[in-house]
Amino acid sequence: MDIVKELRALIGASGVLDAAEVATRSAGAFRPDTLKAAALARPRTTEEVAAVLRWCRAQGISVVTQGGLTGLVHGGDAQPDQVILSLENMRAIEGIDPVQRIATVQAGVTLQSLQEAADTHALAFPLDLGARGTATLGGMAATNAGGNRVIRYGMTRDMILGLEVVLADGTVVSSLNSLIKNNTGYDLKQLFIGSEGTLGVITRLLLRLREKPLTTNMAFIGLDSFDSMARLLKHMDRSLGGTLSAFEVMWQDFYKLVSTPPRGKTPPIPQDYPFYVLVESQGADRELDDQRFNNAIESAYEAGIVADAAIAQSEADCQGFWTLRDSVELVLEGGAPIIFDISLPIGEMDNYINRLKSALPEAIGSDHRLFVLGHLGDGNLHVIVQVPPADYPLARPRVEALVYGGLSGFRGSVSAEHGIGLEKKPWLSISRSSEEIKLMKMVKKILDCDNVLNPGKLIDSM
Repeated sequence: MDIVKELRALIGASGVLDAAEVATRSAGAFRPDTLKAAALARPRTTEEVAAVLRWCRAQGISVVTQGGLTGLVHGGDAQPDQVILSLENMRAIEGIDPVQRIATVQAGVTLQSLQEAADTHALAFPLDLGARGTATLGGMAATNAGGNRVIRYGMTRDMILGLEVVLADGTVVSSLNSLIKNNTGYDLKQLFIGSEGTLGVITRLLLRLREKPLTTNMAFIGLDSFDSMARLLKHMDRSLGGTLSAFEVMWQDFYKLVSTPPRGKTPPIPQDYPFYVLVESQGADRELDDQRFNNAIESAYEAGIVADAAIAQSEADCQGFWTLRDSVELVLEGGAPIIFDISLPIGEMDNYINRLKSALPEAIGSDHRLFVLGHLGDGNLHVIVQVPPADYPLARPRVEALVYGGLSGFRGSVSAEHGIGLEKKPWLSISRSSEEIKLMKMVKKILDCDNVLNPGKLIDSM
């Protein structure tokens, strides 16, 4: 059977790449390898997605759906005998309703494209992350991505009003609800949000927009202790009256990495403090917002919470602050990074990181670097352990055992916003009970009884 020929007959010659063409494509962010698959299908419509899935299921060929390949857990990896289904040709923003404040988009639309389109209507799609130019909205829904402003607006799940999904047998389930309140039985879209392509292929989304903030206030703050960082979060959230939109934290080693020229930027404040925070507030009244923000920082000084701070005076300053936070790619220089995305209660973070620091030398030796950053306000930390490339194969399982295994004693989650994929599946039981995993498998069996969609990811089939 000629898979490429059959798929081209379904969706056109230009819509399908063969194995050799697939092998020229990167496997994803921070990865040196390329994709593998028998074919890569690029449908242009929901109907073409359904046709591909019906044919693959009839032939017993499994399908791996891909978005922007910005995930870090190998959730989009395919095998040489599988078909990749890419939503890259479904990039239409079908409509923006400025009265209802909703957007209808195809799943291949990038986050940045929607943000820019919403901006022309004086609206905002507030979810934001560093990969905004590449990450697709369908992929973000499938992984329930988080990002920088979860503290105010929530995860991707909180911005989805409706979905259109194609099931493994080609059935199209269209639930493009435009109502914030629609309390009519099971909220079926929730099955597919965060399911990592194992239950259905998201093809269209109906998303909630917000009024565009008219003002932005930001500060970059140095702190003497973790306790001060936790106190500052409560202080700023209370003082800013609901306008706190980001509270991004960095441990000293990461701040030094991204604020040391020539690769890093000029540091806005000295590199002497153990902890740093990027604080952002968005509002609607320049004079009042400036006064409230400055008063909040000043009172934090007076309370002994803040050691040092630089307050943004322009849009360029704001962009510079965010550039520091988003320069995660610098961890690729000088070694091989092992990157983790975890959640745990704020009160447990300092103890957890200190235990990890103490345990790493015995597990992998002293030739490593530990970088910590994240979204403190929603309990999400990104832990990065950089090791010499030659040590990576041996070090990785040992570091995983420390990072993931250590979470069980802190009521933590092995995944905050990147999902489970293949990488975290062995550790899922730390964050999910056996009853929960069994129920997940039952849902998978009902919606994809032949195990066609992204098999082996997230959970094993029953």
